[in-house]
Amino acid sequence: MSTHELLSDTALAVFRLNGQFLSAAERLARPAGLTAAWWQVLGAVLREPLPVAGIARAMGVTRQSVQRVADLLVERGLAVYEPNPAHRRAKLLAPTGEGRAAVDRITPGHAEFAARLGEALGGEEAFAEVRDALERLSKALDGLEAPGADGAGPAGV
Repeated sequence: MSTHELLSDTALAVFRLNGQFLSAAERLARPAGLTAAWWQVLGAVLREPLPVAGIARAMGVTRQSVQRVADLLVERGLAVYEPNPAHRRAKLLAPTGEGRAAVDRITPGHAEFAARLGEALGGEEAFAEVRDALERLSKALDGLEAPGADGAGPAGV
C-alpha cells in the first residue's frame, strides 16, 4: 500500500472516529443538560481559566466556533468571563459552580463507557497504546505544513 493510500485510509478512519466520539459524547452529555460541544469547552477550562483562542488551539477548532459555545455557556450560567491579566481584551473563560456540577453529572457514565471501551480494546495497556499512536499522529501533523499551502500539492487528503 502506498503512503498516499495510507494517508487517505488514516484520514477516513479518524473522520469516522470523530463522528463516533461526538455521538458518544452527545449521549453522555445530554442527561446533564449539555451538548458535546458545551462539555468540550467546559472540560477545557476545568483546571484553569483560558482565553477562547487557547481553548480553540487545544481543541483544534476555530476560535469563532469556541466563541459561540462560550457565549452560550455564559448566557446559561455555566461559565463566566474573567479579566485576563495577560491580555486586556481576551477575557478568560471559567466554569461556574453550575457548570462544574453539570460536568460532574457526566462522570459516572463517562467512567463506565471508558471501562467498556478499554475492555473492548484489550485492556488499559492497549488503550494507552492507541492514545499514544493518536498523539504521535497529531504531533507529526502539527510539524508539517498544510497540503496545498504553497500550491505544491492537493489541498485534500
